[in-house]
Amino acid sequence: MTDAAALHCPQCGAPVSPEAHTCPFCSTVLALIACPSCFAMIFRGAKHCSFCGAATERAEAPADRPRPCPRCRSTLGRVAIGSVSLDECAACGGLWLAPSPFEAICAERESQAAVLGAALPALAPREGTTVNTLPERYWPCPDCQRLMNRFNFAHSSGVLVDVCREHGIWFDAGELRRIVEFIREGGLDRKREREKQELERERRRVQGPAAAPQFPDSAMTAPALKPVDLRDVLSAARGLLKALRGS
Repeated sequence: MTDAAALHCPQCGAPVSPEAHTCPFCSTVLALIACPSCFAMIFRGAKHCSFCGAATERAEAPADRPRPCPRCRSTLGRVAIGSVSLDECAACGGLWLAPSPFEAICAERESQAAVLGAALPALAPREGTTVNTLPERYWPCPDCQRLMNRFNFAHSSGVLVDVCREHGIWFDAGELRRIVEFIREGGLDRKREREKQELERERRRVQGPAAAPQFPDSAMTAPALKPVDLRDVLSAARGLLKALRGS
């Protein structure tokens, strides 16, 4: 059982027993949840974990300009979750992130903890809100209104996200949480390992053993051939693929 002295009411800061359903000092309704970083039990609404200090708070933040939700066209609201600011649709639960905040979430454990601890669950559309759920629909970027491309995050996560290369990434309700869970379960590490194995296989294919040509003894003193640079091989392969697509 968690030490009662370590738990404090998120509203007034008073020490509270883990078994309490309401704070005896300010009557705030309390609920225990697991810290998304260290999994210790904390009270819902606490800004930081009492044990590891991970941020779990969310707060409204001023938006630099109004943006329409790509799916339901409601106006997105700016929210600060930990150290990351993002745009959130209160109608359908979608999230819009610029590239830099998303990179921070992928790289920083504390930012991941904040998202897991404070991100909204998947929401049902508000009454009167029209949301197109057809999977083949491409959504417009909230910034430039050009249609975004759809990608399977990390090519293996199973989470299809909509991307504007210039402005950011759109996540339908619950998708950002699924990506954070994928990262925390080692999904990106497994992807990097697969890429290294593929590069190694390509290197072996390019530099594999070949029948040695027969030369006279006088030719054995010739300078050795320069090893093939794998980067040159990959660059040439990309150029070939690009030319084939254009043909």
